[in-house]
Amino acid sequence: MTYVYPVISRRASGVSIGINLNPNNACNWRCVYCQVPDLKRGSAPTIDLVKLEQELRTFLHELLYGRFMLDKVPQQARRINDIALSGNGEPTSAKEFEQVISLIGRVKHDFPLPEALKLVLITNGSLIDRVSVQRGLSHMAKLNGEIWFKLDSVTQEGRIRINNTRMSLKKMHANLKLAASLCPTWLQTCVFEIDGKPPAEKEISAYLEFLYKIQQEGISLQGILLYGLARPSLQPEAPRLSKVSAAWIESFAVRIKKLGFAVKVHP
Repeated sequence: MTYVYPVISRRASGVSIGINLNPNNACNWRCVYCQVPDLKRGSAPTIDLVKLEQELRTFLHELLYGRFMLDKVPQQARRINDIALSGNGEPTSAKEFEQVISLIGRVKHDFPLPEALKLVLITNGSLIDRVSVQRGLSHMAKLNGEIWFKLDSVTQEGRIRINNTRMSLKKMHANLKLAASLCPTWLQTCVFEIDGKPPAEKEISAYLEFLYKIQQEGISLQGILLYGLARPSLQPEAPRLSKVSAAWIESFAVRIKKLGFAVKVHP
């Protein structure tokens, strides 16, 4: 399939139906931990909405009535957890993003899916100021949707080093506020060692200060998704990256919780 793929999700503890709107491996960021091969700068290609709908209907039918669950999925994970817009680049770069959300809503309506089934957008948040993306997010909220908004560093130095983006903190802050006003939003943060060293205290303090600030402003977040490296990076920096210890990530989570945020840890 071009757009639809299954993931046995470690974070979701079930089958996540992935929708990849960037089959051209193009993204406007280049995160050093990215697992996409031959990643290039760019945006999503034109989306064949007819093909996407056919693929989504075909795969949902297989999950519900075929043998995929029995043959491919461990017994403890045999449930459909969510439909996730993720893939090989930034999904909101697709010009058809709003139409894709409408399409998913239409297909969901035609299948006996769990009432609690989530529609998740995994995004770097850089394009949420686009009006068409905002309309899509508003529709997502009606489909039990939630946004996973990437925030790996709040310092300019950190974002350049980790995400290879010069997006300003001011714009990130504004887009996060906008996202949270349109659809339930989690911050997702990847932590790891570079050259054997975990994030510096300067980075951690800046991150916690940012969380405190948005809390004081009344920006409502569902919480923080804190996770480590799961699979090897396919970027040039890969040899320099390694996991932080479980103790380190748990200690970081405790500091976030003290601010009053819910935290889900996936080391």
